[in-house]
Amino acid sequence: MIISRSIHAVMAASSATCSSKVDKIAAPYGSWKSPITADIVSGASKELGGAAVDGHGRLIWLESRPSESGRSVLVREAENPGDANIDITPKDFGVRTLAQEYGGGAFKISGDTVIFSNYEDQRLYKQSLSSADSSPAPLSPDYEDPLVRYADGVFDLRFNRYITVREDCRESSRNAITTIVAMDLVDDNIQEPKVLLSGNDFYAFPRVDPKGERIAWIEWSHPYMPWDKAELRVGYITQNGDVCNHICVAGCDPTLVESPTEPKWSCKGELFFITDRKNGFWNLYKWNESDNEVVAVCSLDAEFSRALWVFGINSYEIISSDDGKNLIACTYRRNGRSYLGILDDAHSSLSVLDIPLTDMNNIITSGNRCLFIEGASGVHPSSLAKVNLDEHKAEVVEFKIVWSSSPDSLMYKSYFSLPELIEFPTEVPGQNAYAYFYPPSNPNYEASQEEKPPLLLESHGGPTDEARGILNLSIQYWTSRGWAFVDVNYGGSTGYGRAYRERLLGRWGIVDVNDCYSCARYLVENGKADGERICITGRSAGGYTTLAALAFRDTFKAGASLYGVADLNMLKADMHKFESHYIDRLVGNDKDCFERSPINFVDRFSCPMILFQGLDDKVVFPDQARKIHKALKEKGLPVALVEYEGEQHGFRKAERIRFTLEQAMVFFARLIGHFKVADEITPIKIDNFD
Repeated sequence: MIISRSIHAVMAASSATCSSKVDKIAAPYGSWKSPITADIVSGASKELGGAAVDGHGRLIWLESRPSESGRSVLVREAENPGDANIDITPKDFGVRTLAQEYGGGAFKISGDTVIFSNYEDQRLYKQSLSSADSSPAPLSPDYEDPLVRYADGVFDLRFNRYITVREDCRESSRNAITTIVAMDLVDDNIQEPKVLLSGNDFYAFPRVDPKGERIAWIEWSHPYMPWDKAELRVGYITQNGDVCNHICVAGCDPTLVESPTEPKWSCKGELFFITDRKNGFWNLYKWNESDNEVVAVCSLDAEFSRALWVFGINSYEIISSDDGKNLIACTYRRNGRSYLGILDDAHSSLSVLDIPLTDMNNIITSGNRCLFIEGASGVHPSSLAKVNLDEHKAEVVEFKIVWSSSPDSLMYKSYFSLPELIEFPTEVPGQNAYAYFYPPSNPNYEASQEEKPPLLLESHGGPTDEARGILNLSIQYWTSRGWAFVDVNYGGSTGYGRAYRERLLGRWGIVDVNDCYSCARYLVENGKADGERICITGRSAGGYTTLAALAFRDTFKAGASLYGVADLNMLKADMHKFESHYIDRLVGNDKDCFERSPINFVDRFSCPMILFQGLDDKVVFPDQARKIHKALKEKGLPVALVEYEGEQHGFRKAERIRFTLEQAMVFFARLIGHFKVADEITPIKIDNFD
């Protein structure tokens, strides 16, 4: 049975009631005028890079700003209502790490001290939060170039030092040396960090127990990614600060394939972590040190963590109860929706909290009864919310949005298209996949009963990532103009357990392409879209799926690839260390890579294509986009290439975000739309068309 359910049915009904009061203008799909402009979308493209609470209980978060060329800034919440929030990061600094290219875990706060990675030189800096004019002081050595990166640090109060993951790319980014190192916080003389752990390919989550006597960490090695196979280890810290007597807590049993993640010590020195050893889902476990035994804390067919693409994931926090027992505030994801829960460790009971966010990531605590949640919903953009709990039971007494990527978005609420989670059949009998479908929505317009809307299908990146049904103004930009939009969680996506994630192993370029095709076909057959006006887009790995779908299927009539992969063997040769063996498991040998690379089959392309590429991209090099552009141009197909100076793997500058959105829209409208875009957009030249 095919399932379709609205995430916010009540909101949808309310929106429909309001819309019915307006005399709508009859106009073709795609031609509708909308106040959700590309300028508004680019201005709402701020991202949250984590949050923390300082020694005074003040909330601090990291936000990236497209209006400042993507600079990331630490911000402290205003102490009084109505006051402006305070930027902590000086204007000549930016908080961002390039470790493993995708970064994350770029800062850490303890008391009145913050340590952060500075984007320009990738050095660590120490800054006091006690005075507004405190200047950051360098903590790590100056290596003259930003090829030594740091991420995912933790304070070690016993030795007054900072322990962090270090990635040293001075000899080669493909063979970078990753270690866990310690830096002295007392001496003002900058010294070479002390290496505590080395020898494996990758490290993450160094976490010191409350007494500073033990350290836990995650490590893994090629050819695996951390969500494939990893190990959780514990070491004992000696009197001189070294780490010895390593114990493998999880991941070393040859009879189990698991990917432990997110180790965390309780205030009593108990070690909790997340792994997928039992049911194929990331669930919570605890380590009994006395007998080196792992016990389940909560078993659910739900994901309590997510794929480790970036450092610093924090999906749960341990809080103390009045009787001294462990209560765990956690987020978990099940059937395309996130939940916030309070888990009683002693009774293994889980209480679900009622808050209006349906998609949640990180969580932090302030005291025992205050939580801060990073999340969103179909009507809430990416936000940071404060949740106060009842003193005696697991119930919410206050919910408040503290930060929003788009605080003015509710102005356009009547235009919002609410995501519907759809489950559709794939080409494998009895096997379904998932997507979020957004129908066209504009209170001022309607199309004729005979017309079906054009459809833009998005294939997410990763490819081990996940589409999420949240308010994304870039999607609303399309739907409010009369497009249908679908965001596909093809086989291989996270959020649905290991078995679903491993559908893609050895079959990248097949499963994802087939599932995108099946989703588009399902929507057309159910009258949701015009089969002659189906377009596809994607970023990075999603760009590869876009190109492969256009090369190996004839379903889609046009495509937009944003820094997408065209040549898998070229990608393998140029890939940085973190993903250098990823394609081996997703595709296979060089022959398989050749046969699934769109660049080798340009004769099969038969529709228009627009490509967007950052020239500083170190993940997908610009030559990939240039090769596909040259090949399609020589074949005579309508094609355009947009290259951006100073942009990396993902566009961060507001003007580039705006330009990309507008040019993709007008490109599709000119080539397959059969309508005129209402916005005033000057289109770029299209080869073999203009």
